[in-house]
Amino acid sequence: MRPIFVMIKCEMGQSYTVAQVAADTIEELSELHSTSGQYDLLAKFYLNPEDDTGLFVTERVQTIPGVKDTYTLITFNAFVGGRT
Repeated sequence: MRPIFVMIKCEMGQSYTVAQVAADTIEELSELHSTSGQYDLLAKFYLNPEDDTGLFVTERVQTIPGVKDTYTLITFNAFVGGRT
């Protein structure tokens, strides 16, 4: 599984509705956070290596009613500090 992060801009007053729909309907969703600034939500999804990221975002995320815009981040490595 590989993570992708999607920043989601919602129509005015729709961020909680969008968040609930995403949480209820997208099984690949790992975490969903409300944010301040240019985007309203930050979502972390885990996709299978063969999944098409662009297709996933356009068909599964951008089609949620109330989503105005998205910005997708693809990461390379996760770094974790030493834990004992």
